[in-house]
Amino acid sequence: MSEPRSNAQHRRRRSRTALAVGVPLALTAAGTFTYGTDLGLLGGSGRQASAAAPAWATDTADGFASVNSLGQNGTYGGRGGKTVTVKTLADLEKYATAAEPYVIVVAGTITMNPVGKEIKVKSDKTIVGQGTAGHIVGGGFFLGQGVHNVIIRNLTIRDAYQGIWNDKDHDFDAIQMDGAHHVWIDHNDLRHMADGLIDVRKDSTNVTVSWNRLSDNNKTFGIGWTENVKTDITIHHNWIRETEQRNPSTDNAAHAHLYNNFLEDAPGTAIKSAYGNYSRGGTKMVQENSLFQGVNNPVIKDSGAAVVQRGNSFSGTSGRNESGGTAFDPKTYYPYSLDKAADLPSILKAGAGPRASIGTTSASTKAAATTLTVAQDGSGQYRTVQAAVNAVPANNPARVVIAVKPGTYRELVKVPSNKPHVTIRGTGGSRKDTTIVYNNASGTPKPGGGTYGTGGSATVAVEADDFQARNLTISNDFDEKANQNVIKDQQAVALRTAADKVFLDGIIVSGDQDTLLLDTASKDRLGRVYVSNSYVIGNVDFIFGRATAVVDKSVITLKKRWDGSSAGYITAPSTAANRKGILIANSTVNGDVSAGSFYLGRPWHAGGDASLDPQTTVRNTNLSNAIRSTPWTNMGDFSWKDDRFAEYANYGAGAGQASSNRPHLNDAQAANQEVADWLAGWTPSAS
Repeated sequence: MSEPRSNAQHRRRRSRTALAVGVPLALTAAGTFTYGTDLGLLGGSGRQASAAAPAWATDTADGFASVNSLGQNGTYGGRGGKTVTVKTLADLEKYATAAEPYVIVVAGTITMNPVGKEIKVKSDKTIVGQGTAGHIVGGGFFLGQGVHNVIIRNLTIRDAYQGIWNDKDHDFDAIQMDGAHHVWIDHNDLRHMADGLIDVRKDSTNVTVSWNRLSDNNKTFGIGWTENVKTDITIHHNWIRETEQRNPSTDNAAHAHLYNNFLEDAPGTAIKSAYGNYSRGGTKMVQENSLFQGVNNPVIKDSGAAVVQRGNSFSGTSGRNESGGTAFDPKTYYPYSLDKAADLPSILKAGAGPRASIGTTSASTKAAATTLTVAQDGSGQYRTVQAAVNAVPANNPARVVIAVKPGTYRELVKVPSNKPHVTIRGTGGSRKDTTIVYNNASGTPKPGGGTYGTGGSATVAVEADDFQARNLTISNDFDEKANQNVIKDQQAVALRTAADKVFLDGIIVSGDQDTLLLDTASKDRLGRVYVSNSYVIGNVDFIFGRATAVVDKSVITLKKRWDGSSAGYITAPSTAANRKGILIANSTVNGDVSAGSFYLGRPWHAGGDASLDPQTTVRNTNLSNAIRSTPWTNMGDFSWKDDRFAEYANYGAGAGQASSNRPHLNDAQAANQEVADWLAGWTPSAS
C-alpha cells in the first residue's frame, strides 16, 4: 500500500454520529483477560468478569467424564458462574472452595504455603491457567468425597519435591481426588512433585485425563486404592516422559480406556522406568494406539486383571509386555477417534500441556490430519516449505499440517485457493526457531518484466480458506536504506492473506512498511482473520487491508524508519461497507520509538474507492507513549472522521480521554464490538 496521495475527486461522506464521545468505564466483559506465551502476560488486568464467559469456558469434557451418571450429565465445570482472575493464594483458595460455581483464571505464579498444601476444591469449578503463565508451585488441588463437575486446565503444577525420590513421608500431589466424580484434567504440565502427579482414589469415577505433560517424577499417576471395582476413567493424548512408575498404575477400575498416550524414557538420564501401564486387581483396561519408547516393562497386568491391546507401538522397550482377558467396547459409552501411534511424538510435543490459547482439541480433528515434514538438512520429506505446499492435493478435504523444522527458509511461499485446511507449523521450542523470509518490495523488478506490486511482494501469500500458521516467524527483510535510490516503491509485505477463517497463532510477523496485509478474495467476499498471541512488527500501515480481522492478546511493536526517525501508522483498513474492519483487543503496543510519533491508524480507500468504509477499533489495550494524543489521521483526501475509528478502555501512557479528535465507544457500543462479533460464529481452534 502506498503513502497518501492527493486526489481532489475523492468524494467525502458526512461524519457519522454512531460513535458517541464518552469516557470509557472500567472493563467488565468476561473475555478481557489475556493469554500469553513467551510474550509474557499481555495486558493482563486482574479484573473480575461478570458477563458471559469466554468461548473456551463453555468447553466440556470427552471420555468417561462426559457420561451421564451419578446425577451429573457431563463435566462443564464453572460454566454459568462468574469468571474471576486470581494472582494470589488467598484469592485462589477463596474461589476454589466457594459453594457457588466459578471460572477461575490463574494469571501468574502462585506459591503454596505451607509446601505441600492442597486446596480443597468444591464442585462446579473451572480452574484454568492464563496462557502459559498459570503456575502452581509447591502444592496442588484436592477433590474430596462427592466433589463433582470440576475442570482443571492449562496449568503448570510443579516443584513440591522434597529431595527424596521415593518419598513415602510427603503426600504432596499435583491433583488428588478421593471419592470425586466427573473431573476433567486437560492440557496441564505436571512435574517434580513429592508423591504422585495425579491420584484418582477411593472410588473416584467419570474422570478424563487428556493432553497433559507428565514428567520428572517417581510416581506419575495412581488409580484405585479401593476394594470396589467402580472407577471409570479415560486417559488419552498425554505425554508421559522421564517418570519411573505408575504410568499409570490402575487398580480395580471397572473401565479404564487408555489411548494415544506417548510414554518416553529418554536414554542417558538418571531416571529409569520401572514399568509403564499396569492393570491391577480387577481392572478391565483397553489400551489403544499408544507409543512406548525406551520404556521397561511397558504393559503389565495382574493375573485377575484384563488388558486388551490394539494398535500400540513399541520402540526400544524391554521386559514385560502383556495382554489378556476381556474388557469392554469404549464406543458403547462415548465416541472417540484414534491417531496413529507413529504420529504421537509430533502431535503431543506440539499439542500437549498448557496452550497460549485454549480451544477444543479433539482426537477426531487430529486423526483427520496429514503431516508433511520440512527440513533443510534433508531429514524431512521436503527441503522447502513451498515443496510441501505443492504436495498438498488440490481441494483437499481435510487438514494437512506442514511441520517445519527449525531453520531459516529463504523462499517465497504461496498457498493457492484450491488448497484449504493447511497448517504451517514450526516445530522448534520457540517461534523464533523457524523463520520464512524473503526481501521483495513492491518496486522490485520481476524476472519476466514489471514489478511485484504491494500484494505480490509478500514472503508468504495465503489464498486458501481455513489456513493456520503457528509457532514460527514470517519476515520481509527488504533493506529500505540500501535501496533508497534503486527502488521507488518500498512497500514490502511479510504475510498476505486473502481468505476466510485464517488463524495466526503464536507467530512473529516482521517488516517495515506494509508488514501484514489482511485482505479478502474479493470486495464482496468475507475474509475473517484471527491473530492471537503473536508479535506484529513494522512502522508504516503495517496492519492493513479489507479483511474482518482481529489482533488479540498480542504485541504490536513499533519500529523506527530506515533513517532512524520515528513516525508511522499502525493500521490502514480498507473495509468494504457493511463489513467489520480491524479490531485490536487485549494487546500491547510498544517499541523503541519517540513519544507521540505514531498514529493508531488512517483510512485507506484503495484505488480511491469512496464506497469503502474503513474501520479500526482498539480496545482494552496497553498503549505506550509512542501513540499520539490525536491518534487518527487522514489519508489523501479522505478524512478519518468520515469512517469508523474508535477506542474503548485502553490504558497506559498512550491512552487518552475521549474528545472530538479521540472518539471512544460507550459501553453499549463496545458490547457490540467484541472479538466474537468479528468472528461471527467461527471459533478458531489450533490444528
